[in-house]
Amino acid sequence: MFLTWVKICPSCPVCGFRLDRHEPGYWLGSLTVNIFATEGVIMTLLVAVMFATWPEVPWDRLETAGLVAAIGAPVFVFPFTKMFYLAVDLCFRPPEPPDLATPIERGFLAPRPTPTAGSTSG
Repeated sequence: MFLTWVKICPSCPVCGFRLDRHEPGYWLGSLTVNIFATEGVIMTLLVAVMFATWPEVPWDRLETAGLVAAIGAPVFVFPFTKMFYLAVDLCFRPPEPPDLATPIERGFLAPRPTPTAGSTSG
């Protein structure tokens, strides 16, 4: 479903299911899930390090690790949260005919062979 880590296909290359469900701002729900997942990663990191090193918690290193996690976690969980939000949405709103169309994304299809100089078509 993804062409790159952060670029999603507009529709499924096999069945044509529109991944944005024809709604402006559809992926704001995915952004919310991403924020919750990022906060969960950061809190898990902070609590685990605090319990592992108590009573001499390395606060400076913990602050740096928290900053790195706050920047890296949203990028790392991005594709997972997008698909998770789509799955939750599909549980509550099954696909309707406007959601299905001819596949328009060719990112996963093999390129068409180019004709060679010696071939003729007829």
